[in-house]
Amino acid sequence: MSSPVSSVPGTALARQLAGWLPPGSDTARLDVAERLGQWLNVAEAIELRAARQALEQAAGRAGETPPSETRHRLHEALQAELQRVRGVLVRSIQAKDPLHRPDPSDPDVELALLHQRLNDVQRRMEMSVDALRQHVRQQLATCGPELAQLAALDALADRLYAGREQRLLAGLPARLKARFVALRRAAPAEAPPEGRHWLDTFTEEFEQLMLAELDLRLLPVVGLIESLDP
Repeated sequence: MSSPVSSVPGTALARQLAGWLPPGSDTARLDVAERLGQWLNVAEAIELRAARQALEQAAGRAGETPPSETRHRLHEALQAELQRVRGVLVRSIQAKDPLHRPDPSDPDVELALLHQRLNDVQRRMEMSVDALRQHVRQQLATCGPELAQLAALDALADRLYAGREQRLLAGLPARLKARFVALRRAAPAEAPPEGRHWLDTFTEEFEQLMLAELDLRLLPVVGLIESLDP
Protein backbone atom coordinates (compact mmCIF):
# COMPACT_ATOMS: atom_id res chain seq x y z
CA MET A 1 0.00 0.00 0.00
CA SER A 2 1.44 3.38 -0.95
CA SER A 3 2.15 6.16 1.54
CA PRO A 4 -0.58 8.85 1.55
CA VAL A 5 1.95 11.66 1.67
CA SER A 6 4.09 10.07 -1.03
CA SER A 7 1.11 10.40 -3.35
CA VAL A 8 2.11 14.05 -3.74
CA PRO A 9 4.81 13.66 -6.40
CA GLY A 10 7.96 15.69 -6.75
CA THR A 11 8.35 16.87 -3.14
CA ALA A 12 11.24 16.17 -0.78
CA LEU A 13 8.73 14.89 1.78
CA ALA A 14 7.32 12.38 -0.68
CA ARG A 15 10.78 11.19 -1.70
CA GLN A 16 11.94 10.73 1.88
CA LEU A 17 8.85 8.82 2.93
CA ALA A 18 9.03 6.68 -0.20
CA GLY A 19 12.62 5.81 0.74
CA TRP A 20 11.38 4.40 4.03
CA LEU A 21 8.98 1.98 2.37
CA PRO A 22 10.01 -1.69 2.32
CA PRO A 23 11.20 -3.16 -0.99
CA GLY A 24 8.37 -4.08 -3.32
CA SER A 25 5.90 -1.56 -1.90
CA ASP A 26 3.36 -0.18 -4.35
CA THR A 27 4.31 3.44 -5.02
CA ALA A 28 2.12 3.96 -8.08
CA ARG A 29 0.71 7.48 -8.32
CA LEU A 30 -2.35 8.93 -9.95
CA ASP A 31 -2.35 12.14 -11.90
CA VAL A 32 -2.27 15.10 -9.50
CA ALA A 33 -5.63 16.47 -10.65
CA GLU A 34 -7.20 13.02 -10.33
CA ARG A 35 -5.79 12.61 -6.85
CA LEU A 36 -7.03 16.02 -5.74
CA GLY A 37 -10.44 15.23 -7.14
CA GLN A 38 -10.65 12.20 -4.87
CA TRP A 39 -10.09 14.46 -1.86
CA LEU A 40 -13.40 16.29 -2.38
CA ASN A 41 -16.78 15.09 -1.21
CA VAL A 42 -19.94 15.89 -3.16
CA ALA A 43 -20.68 19.14 -1.31
CA GLU A 44 -17.11 20.37 -1.77
CA ALA A 45 -17.15 19.49 -5.46
CA ILE A 46 -20.35 21.50 -5.89
CA GLU A 47 -18.78 24.44 -4.06
CA LEU A 48 -15.79 24.30 -6.37
CA ARG A 49 -17.98 24.28 -9.47
CA ALA A 50 -19.92 27.26 -8.13
CA ALA A 51 -16.79 29.30 -7.45
CA ARG A 52 -16.93 31.29 -10.73
CA GLN A 53 -19.22 33.95 -9.30
CA ALA A 54 -16.97 34.47 -6.28
CA LEU A 55 -13.93 34.77 -8.54
CA GLU A 56 -15.70 37.32 -10.72
CA GLN A 57 -16.64 39.33 -7.66
CA ALA A 58 -13.04 39.29 -6.47
CA ALA A 59 -11.90 40.57 -9.84
CA GLY A 60 -14.49 43.35 -9.76
CA ARG A 61 -13.22 44.60 -6.41
CA ALA A 62 -9.57 44.60 -7.42
CA GLY A 63 -9.29 47.79 -9.44
CA GLU A 64 -6.66 48.30 -12.12
CA THR A 65 -3.50 46.26 -12.51
CA PRO A 66 -0.57 48.18 -11.00
CA PRO A 67 2.56 49.01 -13.04
CA SER A 68 5.25 46.37 -13.39
CA GLU A 69 7.57 48.37 -11.13
CA THR A 70 5.02 48.33 -8.32
CA ARG A 71 4.46 44.61 -8.70
CA HIS A 72 8.21 44.04 -8.71
CA ARG A 73 8.65 45.92 -5.43
CA LEU A 74 5.82 43.94 -3.85
CA HIS A 75 7.33 40.72 -5.17
CA GLU A 76 10.65 41.54 -3.52
CA ALA A 77 8.99 42.52 -0.24
CA LEU A 78 6.97 39.32 -0.06
CA GLN A 79 10.00 37.23 -1.00
CA ALA A 80 11.87 38.80 1.90
CA GLU A 81 8.98 38.04 4.25
CA LEU A 82 8.87 34.45 2.99
CA GLN A 83 12.58 34.02 3.67
CA ARG A 84 12.20 35.57 7.13
CA VAL A 85 9.37 33.23 8.11
CA ARG A 86 11.15 30.23 6.66
CA GLY A 87 14.36 31.14 8.49
CA VAL A 88 12.57 31.37 11.83
CA LEU A 89 10.92 27.99 11.29
CA VAL A 90 14.14 26.33 10.11
CA ARG A 91 15.87 27.49 13.28
CA SER A 92 13.04 26.09 15.38
CA ILE A 93 13.36 22.74 13.58
CA GLN A 94 17.11 22.59 14.11
CA ALA A 95 17.06 23.87 17.70
CA LYS A 96 18.17 21.35 20.33
CA ASP A 97 18.16 21.35 24.10
CA PRO A 98 21.86 21.88 24.99
CA LEU A 99 21.38 19.98 28.25
CA HIS A 100 19.91 16.87 26.63
CA ARG A 101 22.23 13.99 25.82
CA PRO A 102 20.54 11.43 23.54
CA ASP A 103 20.59 7.99 25.13
CA PRO A 104 20.26 5.02 22.73
CA SER A 105 19.83 2.72 25.73
CA ASP A 106 16.53 4.41 26.61
CA PRO A 107 14.73 4.54 23.25
CA ASP A 108 11.24 5.00 24.69
CA VAL A 109 12.21 8.29 26.31
CA GLU A 110 14.03 9.46 23.17
CA LEU A 111 11.03 8.66 20.98
CA ALA A 112 8.66 10.48 23.34
CA LEU A 113 10.89 13.57 23.32
CA LEU A 114 11.09 13.57 19.52
CA HIS A 115 7.33 13.11 19.27
CA GLN A 116 6.80 16.17 21.46
CA ARG A 117 9.32 18.10 19.40
CA LEU A 118 7.42 17.12 16.24
CA ASN A 119 4.12 18.36 17.68
CA ASP A 120 5.68 21.68 18.69
CA VAL A 121 7.30 22.22 15.29
CA GLN A 122 4.16 21.33 13.34
CA ARG A 123 2.09 23.74 15.45
CA ARG A 124 4.55 26.58 14.79
CA MET A 125 4.62 25.81 11.07
CA GLU A 126 0.85 25.74 10.77
CA MET A 127 0.35 29.08 12.52
CA SER A 128 3.20 30.91 10.78
CA VAL A 129 2.58 29.60 7.26
CA ASP A 130 -1.18 30.17 7.47
CA ALA A 131 -0.63 33.77 8.56
CA LEU A 132 1.89 34.36 5.77
CA ARG A 133 -0.39 32.81 3.14
CA GLN A 134 -3.29 35.02 4.18
CA HIS A 135 -1.07 38.10 4.07
CA VAL A 136 0.14 37.27 0.55
CA ARG A 137 -3.44 36.72 -0.62
CA GLN A 138 -4.42 40.13 0.76
CA GLN A 139 -1.61 41.77 -1.18
CA LEU A 140 -2.51 39.99 -4.42
CA ALA A 141 -6.14 41.07 -4.05
CA THR A 142 -5.01 44.69 -4.66
CA CYS A 143 -2.97 43.90 -7.77
CA GLY A 144 -5.56 43.78 -10.50
CA PRO A 145 -8.36 41.42 -11.55
CA GLU A 146 -6.24 38.41 -12.51
CA LEU A 147 -4.21 38.26 -9.32
CA ALA A 148 -7.29 39.01 -7.24
CA GLN A 149 -8.95 35.98 -8.81
CA LEU A 150 -5.87 33.91 -8.08
CA ALA A 151 -5.97 35.00 -4.44
CA ALA A 152 -9.65 34.11 -4.20
CA LEU A 153 -9.03 30.73 -5.83
CA ASP A 154 -6.21 30.01 -3.40
CA ALA A 155 -8.48 30.89 -0.46
CA LEU A 156 -11.07 28.45 -1.82
CA ALA A 157 -8.50 25.71 -2.35
CA ASP A 158 -7.16 26.28 1.15
CA ARG A 159 -10.62 25.90 2.61
CA LEU A 160 -11.38 22.76 0.61
CA TYR A 161 -8.08 20.94 0.97
CA ALA A 162 -6.62 22.14 4.29
CA GLY A 163 -8.43 19.53 6.37
CA ARG A 164 -7.29 16.69 4.15
CA GLU A 165 -3.72 17.99 4.18
CA GLN A 166 -3.71 18.22 7.98
CA ARG A 167 -5.03 14.67 8.30
CA LEU A 168 -2.24 13.40 6.07
CA LEU A 169 0.46 15.32 7.92
CA ALA A 170 -0.97 14.07 11.21
CA GLY A 171 0.12 10.62 10.07
CA LEU A 172 3.80 11.56 10.19
CA PRO A 173 4.30 10.59 13.87
CA ALA A 174 3.32 6.99 13.12
CA ARG A 175 5.71 6.87 10.16
CA LEU A 176 8.51 8.38 12.23
CA LYS A 177 7.90 5.80 14.95
CA ALA A 178 8.08 2.99 12.39
CA ARG A 179 11.35 4.39 11.06
CA PHE A 180 12.69 4.73 14.61
CA VAL A 181 11.89 1.08 15.35
CA ALA A 182 13.38 -0.09 12.03
CA LEU A 183 16.70 1.70 12.63
CA ARG A 184 16.87 0.43 16.19
CA ARG A 185 16.27 -3.17 15.13
CA ALA A 186 18.88 -2.91 12.39
CA ALA A 187 21.57 -1.70 14.82
CA PRO A 188 24.14 -4.33 15.91
CA ALA A 189 22.93 -5.79 19.19
CA GLU A 190 26.45 -6.33 20.50
CA ALA A 191 27.53 -2.70 20.10
CA PRO A 192 27.75 -0.65 23.33
CA PRO A 193 25.13 2.12 23.64
CA GLU A 194 27.66 4.87 23.05
CA GLY A 195 28.76 3.16 19.85
CA ARG A 196 25.33 2.91 18.29
CA HIS A 197 24.82 5.60 15.68
CA TRP A 198 21.27 4.69 14.75
CA LEU A 199 19.82 7.37 17.02
CA ASP A 200 22.02 10.03 15.40
CA THR A 201 20.83 8.80 12.01
CA PHE A 202 17.22 9.00 13.08
CA THR A 203 17.63 12.50 14.53
CA GLU A 204 19.15 13.69 11.26
CA GLU A 205 16.34 12.10 9.25
CA PHE A 206 13.81 13.64 11.61
CA GLU A 207 15.14 17.13 10.88
CA GLN A 208 15.23 16.44 7.14
CA LEU A 209 11.60 15.33 7.28
CA MET A 210 10.56 18.47 9.16
CA LEU A 211 12.37 20.69 6.66
CA ALA A 212 10.65 18.80 3.85
CA GLU A 213 7.27 19.30 5.51
CA LEU A 214 8.01 23.02 5.85
CA ASP A 215 8.79 23.31 2.15
CA LEU A 216 5.59 21.41 1.33
CA ARG A 217 3.52 23.78 3.46
CA LEU A 218 5.17 26.78 1.82
CA LEU A 219 4.55 25.66 -1.77
CA PRO A 220 1.24 27.58 -2.17
CA VAL A 221 2.85 30.73 -0.76
CA VAL A 222 5.79 30.42 -3.16
CA GLY A 223 3.38 30.05 -6.08
CA LEU A 224 1.36 33.10 -5.08
CA ILE A 225 4.45 35.26 -4.71
CA GLU A 226 5.90 34.12 -8.03
CA SER A 227 2.68 35.15 -9.77
CA LEU A 228 3.68 38.76 -9.03
CA ASP A 229 6.89 38.56 -11.01
CA PRO A 230 6.20 40.71 -14.12
